[in-house]
Amino acid sequence: MKLTDTEKVTPEALFLSRRKFLKLAGILGVSAALAACGIQPQTETSTATGVPITGVLENTPFPGDTLTPYELVTNYNNFYEFSLNKEDVAQKAANFKTSPWQFTVSGLVNNPISLDVSELIKKYVIEERVYRMRCVEGWSMVIPWLGFPLQKLLAEAGVRSDAKYVKFTTPYDHDQFPNDGAYGFAWPYTEGLRLDEAQHDLTLLAIGLYGKALPPQDGAPIRLVVPWKYGFKSVKSINGIELVSEQPQTFWSSASPTEYGFFANVNPAVPHPRWAQDTERRIGELERRPTELFNGYSEVAFLYEGMDLVKNF
Repeated sequence: MKLTDTEKVTPEALFLSRRKFLKLAGILGVSAALAACGIQPQTETSTATGVPITGVLENTPFPGDTLTPYELVTNYNNFYEFSLNKEDVAQKAANFKTSPWQFTVSGLVNNPISLDVSELIKKYVIEERVYRMRCVEGWSMVIPWLGFPLQKLLAEAGVRSDAKYVKFTTPYDHDQFPNDGAYGFAWPYTEGLRLDEAQHDLTLLAIGLYGKALPPQDGAPIRLVVPWKYGFKSVKSINGIELVSEQPQTFWSSASPTEYGFFANVNPAVPHPRWAQDTERRIGELERRPTELFNGYSEVAFLYEGMDLVKNF
């Protein structure tokens, strides 16, 4: 179902009884908790690979933040491998295959990892994290993610002392991504973080949202979520993480370095060359609202002490 930006939609019943759901989910698992709350579960009550989402922990949303409705989160997506039209992505990604899905952690690590993502997910307690998401295009959402901190995976891999950056890659697969190779971009999609950014507790590897598996258009089976950075940094459908010593080339910074910087921290004082960044439009609302530095996540400010946040955009 497609909804216009002006429609105010109450989030799903699942999150109207959110605290009851979270308590039950930790005991029974998502499917049973849904039933206990009187909610008929949909097919996506586990990860895209069939691994149940259990042991959900709660992270309270910021005061005043209303969750963006599930219908909008899953039907308004930037995913150029499928389409340039946000409202076409869900339909074009409907048959995206996420199993099997080999996932690797390589490079400057002591314990390289290579396994199917279904096995990877079993290693971690899945948490609920309600995060703001701010797109560089000037719109935003508030999304209840399911996932685990990236730092836990990096700790398991054993990061070497000469590693300074983390590089993320997606598959180059024209059968899966019909637009790979299109538009003159340097595919596949790659992104990167400084190591200290990747190890911050807010940096999440997400496997679900709204208590369900990630749908393909939102980055199934596993994606990055970095809430204080513009959304293009939160790379979707990851199949490889590499620890490296030099700052990696990234997709949008390579395509247009004057418009998309490596750091891409949300900063209302740094306009995009083609539009201002001091306000944003929350999807599902009419009025624009002020944009906050670091998207409101002031706890990451220490990572950039001494940096010129205007020049290092």
